Amino acid sequence: MKKFFAALLAVMMLTALLSTMAFAEGEDLLTTIQQRGTIIVGLEGDWAPWSFVDENDELMGFDVEVARAIAEKLGVEAQIIPGEWDGLFAGMDAGRYDIVVNGVEVTPERTEKYDFAEPYAYIRTALIVRGDNETIKTFEDLNGKKTANSIASTYMNLAEDYGATCYGVDTLDETLTMVLQGRVDATLNAIVSYTDYMAQHPDANLKVVATTEDASNVAIPMRKGAETASLLEAINQAIAELHEQGVISELSMKYFGEDISK
Repeated sequence: MKKFFAALLAVMMLTALLSTMAFAEGEDLLTTIQQRGTIIVGLEGDWAPWSFVDENDELMGFDVEVARAIAEKLGVEAQIIPGEWDGLFAGMDAGRYDIVVNGVEVTPERTEKYDFAEPYAYIRTALIVRGDNETIKTFEDLNGKKTANSIASTYMNLAEDYGATCYGVDTLDETLTMVLQGRVDATLNAIVSYTDYMAQHPDANLKVVATTEDASNVAIPMRKGAETASLLEAINQAIAELHEQGVISELSMKYFGEDISK
């Protein structure tokens, strides 16, 4: 995996330069993308089954295939550049990414700064603890406890809202390892990500004690403004067609074993 990400470094530097130049000029982003022939997509690359590197050193996952399907609808290729979660939005702000496709949940705070396309998936958040933990049974029980989550994620924000002390990490594997080792009391993450982890680690001493009642909308953010207006319209049309054709539903079943597209 390290070789995979290292190989992308030179591409990222060149892409950042070219994309930032187009961004600074204030051009219509869809036109820029079409002229370039690629849409530059940011995602983590280490959050299975949303995105991950397989045994053949290939980038795979639900979001990877959704991004490629949208790019095909736009008549371009998806140039996918992995990065750490807490840098994805900053990268988009700076013009290094055109969009972020990373299981991003729509929140009031994010909609103040970014425009979101129509949702392509819906997820619930799970409260995950070690199998022998009997002190945490509800989200309210997080008050005064320790959790680990990706920095600035909705999961970290939710844990903090319930009074937890949160420790920032980079990957789901790290968060669950900290729970298993007793370094933190709990973690929050998408229930479908937890299910996938347990399918890969059936002996892991973990359990879900609660899930959010309402599902969150998962959508694609982009910079606000006239520059992205036509891109937003084009992506919305692409998502509508992919829903209608059952493509997103099929990808959901492929990676999650259930349909989270509706």
